[in-house]
Order: sequence, then structure tokens, then C-alpha cells
Amino acid sequence: MGASYRLLTVGKAAGLSAALAVILFASASTSSTAPDARQAWMQKYQRPAEIPFPQRNPYSDAKYNLGRTLFFDPLLSGSEVRSCASCHSPGLSWGDGQARAIGEKQQPLALRTPTLLNVAWVPKLGWDGHFRDLESVAMGPITAPGNMNLPEAALIQRLSAIPGYVDAFDAAFGEGDITRRKLEFALATFERTIVSKGAPFDRWIGGDESAIGDDAKRGFDLFNGKANCAACHSGWAFTDSSFHDIGTARGDDIGRGRLFPTSAALRYAFKTPTLRDVARRGPYMHDGSVATLEAVIDLYDRGGIDRPSRAEEIRPLSLTASEKSDLIAFLRTLNGAPEPVTFPALPR
Repeated sequence: MGASYRLLTVGKAAGLSAALAVILFASASTSSTAPDARQAWMQKYQRPAEIPFPQRNPYSDAKYNLGRTLFFDPLLSGSEVRSCASCHSPGLSWGDGQARAIGEKQQPLALRTPTLLNVAWVPKLGWDGHFRDLESVAMGPITAPGNMNLPEAALIQRLSAIPGYVDAFDAAFGEGDITRRKLEFALATFERTIVSKGAPFDRWIGGDESAIGDDAKRGFDLFNGKANCAACHSGWAFTDSSFHDIGTARGDDIGRGRLFPTSAALRYAFKTPTLRDVARRGPYMHDGSVATLEAVIDLYDRGGIDRPSRAEEIRPLSLTASEKSDLIAFLRTLNGAPEPVTFPALPR
């Protein structure tokens, strides 16, 4: 288990010499400073050495195994058909590939399913951040009528009637009744181990210059420079775990503004998602309204709706077609190596 110069023709030789001198000086300056900037940026994307677990819910193999079993068990839904993995599928980078999450009654929900990749490093969860930590998340979707539709009392009764679960809870927490808190802690322990796998980008950061192409390297420079993507998609997980209005949501879709109705800055603000495995995780945005990465780049290039809540970083970028292509090439280097996931035997 358990980061053009365009030479303008001048009429006189003296003018040409002066122009060439300026160009050569500028080229020398660029060639000496651009690699320095890139190296400084690269230092910010080193993968962490270990997964953080909170003191109140430290890791144990027994909790991990119990949480993993619960995660894949459809017993946690009212119909006994849907599990946590129905929306957070390991084969879809721990998302569901849908524009909107699908509830138990096969009706679309209000928001897209967020990936669980690297949730161990996310301090507040949900598109609007209404979950204070990972331990507080699970019972929301489980008990929601539109989602998994299983009342807490019925869930505890189901699990308590299965000797295999009783034994698994006792092994993880000591002898005693099965409780909501124990279930939340076990699921959170497993979910913290869902970490994006090493990608070509990580090999490049580690010193393998051949791991990504020159177009992706230019895209990395744009990502940190002109395009300013790293202002929000920062660090090895490519998220600042904060909330921003990028100038797209409208009407009553106000995100974190619902929790802070007097805050002008948080109106229409949504969580910055990780970009790990991003090329595999379309459609995009909190509501699944943007189908492709190319359309995402176009959206940011336009700059979004100009309004008081729009993040300062969001502005028209004037990217060229080749720059957009280089950004896409870079984003594709963030796809981790596929890894088979085995499903646990379910107690019955």
C-alpha cells in the first residue's frame, strides 16, 4: 500500500546590425532564464512520500480491509444494487464518466461525480466543500433518497445481521456494536489509499527527459506561465483544494455561495478538481457541461463571465492554436499507469 522573434527587414546595414544585436541578446536572455524558470516550477510537483492519516483515525489493515469491502458492497443501497463503486469506479479513474451522477432510481443528480483520486490530501470535500473531512462524507450519499436511498438504521441492521461483518468490525475497532462512526472511519481509511499512479509527468519530474515530448514540455511552461493554470491547479495533485468562480455557473447554481450567502467572492465558487488522470475523466466541470479537454481550454481562453465573484486569475488568455495543442499534450502526461483492482469477497 501502504508530484518569435520575427526579424523585420530593415533598409540599412546599420539598422540590420542593430536589430540582430537586439534579437541575439533577447534570445540569449530567454535561453538562460526559461530553463531556470522551468526547473523552479518542476520542484513544486514532487509526489509525497506517504499518505496522511488523521490521528483520530489512524491506518490499520483491519480498517482498510473492512472499508474496501464496504465500498464495493451493494448492500449499502436501498435496492441492494448500487455500491460506492457504482459512482466511483476504479476503471474510470474513481469517477463514473457521466455528466451528472446517477442515483438509485436512475435519475441524474445535480452534480458530476468527483473522482476519489488523492482525497487523502483534500481538507474539505464536495463541489461546495460542505463535508468537513473524509470521515463525514459517506453517510450523505448512502442515506440520500435520490442517491443510494438507505436510512442509517436500516444500514446498521443489515450489517449487524451478517456474522462476517460483525467479525470484520470487531477486528477493526474491537468488540462492540456496529455504528455509523465505525463505518465512516473504515470507508475513509480505504478511500485515503486511492492515490493516482505514477505518470509520464512524474518520470519527467524525476529526471527522465524522454518521458514526455517537447510539446508537453512547452505545455508545462504555458501551464505555469502564460496560461496561469497553476494558480489554482497547483502542486503534485494539481489542485489548491480551494473554491473559485471561473465564470461559468449561472442562476441558482451558486456552489459554495449557498453555504456563505453574504460572501460575494464565494458566489458561483466550486472546488478546484485534481487534474490527475484528467484525459480519462471527461466530461468536465462540476456539472459535466464541457465535453472535451479542448473545449475546457477554449473556455478558459475566453475568460468566463465578468462579474464580482469571478476569480482574479480568470481572464482572456489569447492562446494560439499551437499553444492550446501544447497544453493538451501536457495534460495527457498526467494519466497514471493503469492498475488492476481486485474486488473483495462480500460477507453474506
